[in-house]
Amino acid sequence: MTGIISTVSPAQHRAVIGSGATDLASLPAHIRRDPGAHRVVTGDRPTGPLHLGHYIGTLANRVRLQNLGVPVTVIVADYQVITDREETGPLRDRVRTLIAEYLAAGIDPRRSVIVAHSSVPALNQLMLPFLSLVTDAELHRNPTVKAESLASRRSLSGLLLTYPVHQAADILGLRGDVVPVGRDQLPHVEVARTIARRFNARYGPVFVEPDALLTATPAVLGVDGAKMSKTRGNTILLGAGEDETAAAIRGARTDGLRHITFDPHSRPQVANLLSIVGALVHRDPCDVAEQIGDGGAAALKDLTIETVNESLRDLRRRRGDLLADPGYLDEVLLAGTTSALATCCDVLQQVRRAMAMGMDYLQA
Repeated sequence: MTGIISTVSPAQHRAVIGSGATDLASLPAHIRRDPGAHRVVTGDRPTGPLHLGHYIGTLANRVRLQNLGVPVTVIVADYQVITDREETGPLRDRVRTLIAEYLAAGIDPRRSVIVAHSSVPALNQLMLPFLSLVTDAELHRNPTVKAESLASRRSLSGLLLTYPVHQAADILGLRGDVVPVGRDQLPHVEVARTIARRFNARYGPVFVEPDALLTATPAVLGVDGAKMSKTRGNTILLGAGEDETAAAIRGARTDGLRHITFDPHSRPQVANLLSIVGALVHRDPCDVAEQIGDGGAAALKDLTIETVNESLRDLRRRRGDLLADPGYLDEVLLAGTTSALATCCDVLQQVRRAMAMGMDYLQA
């Protein structure tokens, strides 16, 4: 599926985990052979602007897959904002910011689709039959749900408990068969695989079991040494100014050893900065460490500041131009949502036919 916008905008890890998991650094031959035969489905919750961890971990890989010829659908998961919070915040502005950051990073609406979850009712209609295919115990065992529940410090809501099924409806409803994820999200993809398998066994073949696509990039740590997260407030935002970026990196935790080495186990904060530089300039972080040598933390931080600001300079300029034209961002979202509606409504009709539910009352 490709978007229907035709205008341009203004202005070394190997996969070893889980059934269906594949590493982006060694993309499977069947995808390279016929990229157009597959479909990536991915997305983000619009809880705030994206940060450097998003760019290194997901955004850059979405663009690479798109440029290989794989159709990419990016879901703005607006309904899922309330899985762990009571208020949505300035949702429309946040959605526009997400779209601007996608496009600024290289997502091309002529080749990829950006869709708002809440604008595709069929995705939520798929939730009901899908919920009948999983048990209460399976939902409670999901490690990602457990972790998110603990992080929210709130009672487990029904929406958070069924969050993986919600994601399964997004993936299967939009015909996704390749889902780029970090290792912590593998259990969610496994729920989608389980639902597809059980539906096919009970009602007949409708769904392809989606494969998880693991990236070789480790989780990017924030300036406080914990995982970079909007909730923790330890991020380097994609839209931050260069001085703000420099201040954040200069304040990042390292250690007292002068000689710089890449040792993720013993020196995680130092390794994190080396990994950021390596990911942005496509170099082995061990080589980056050797380049710095006895320069110490100051030289490491100077190199990281220079690399981040240089790598994001054009993206930040494009982001500013795009945010200045909200009408264009709305046009991109409308076109992508229209395309996704057609796909998901077709899937819903196939589901109803397979289940022999005869729900065409309004056509009588």
